[in-house]
Amino acid sequence: MSGHLYIVSAPSGAGKTTLVRLLLENDTSIRVSVSHSTRPPRVGERDGHEYHFIGVEEFFDKVQRADFLEWAEVHGNYYGTSRSGIEADLLAGQDVLLEIDWQGAQQVRKLFPAAIGVFILPPSLAELERRLRARQTDSAETIARRLAAAREEMRHVAEFDYVIINDEVHRAVHDLQAVVRAARLRYPAQRQRHSSLFATMV
Repeated sequence: MSGHLYIVSAPSGAGKTTLVRLLLENDTSIRVSVSHSTRPPRVGERDGHEYHFIGVEEFFDKVQRADFLEWAEVHGNYYGTSRSGIEADLLAGQDVLLEIDWQGAQQVRKLFPAAIGVFILPPSLAELERRLRARQTDSAETIARRLAAAREEMRHVAEFDYVIINDEVHRAVHDLQAVVRAARLRYPAQRQRHSSLFATMV
């Protein structure tokens, strides 16, 4: 049975990481793909957990070897998703979730057109700015750059199958869980999962 591939994208500060973490706490059957990144780890981040942290030279060695399913430059750093790992998991029936930006989502859909895209929106640009400032991890210049990038990213929202507005985190995570449940209830998925039952009925 093939697993489902979920793509979750959002502008920085929209709450994507929190929503995905809460989803995984309630659904251990989904595996999050850990991307490679050239950005330095933030306080509390661990190599191989939030990202595989690598240098720029090593990153582009992997690009040349076609090791990435998708890769992109975001805010001056590079991010890439391992292709072989994703393909192996899906073939084994494992559901996989990718946390990538809209550029990466476009690349992934070319290879996996059945991927389920979810875009997380903040309730407003003012709230997005408040969240970015509340992190107290970025300079004013970096925040301004992230807000400008967020406006560009949100222009691609129509490319996704589902849109969740993260105005209240518990409601938003329930919406994300509903997307996962809906995908698993589609006819092809149910027929694969319950093949013996369908064989007696169809």
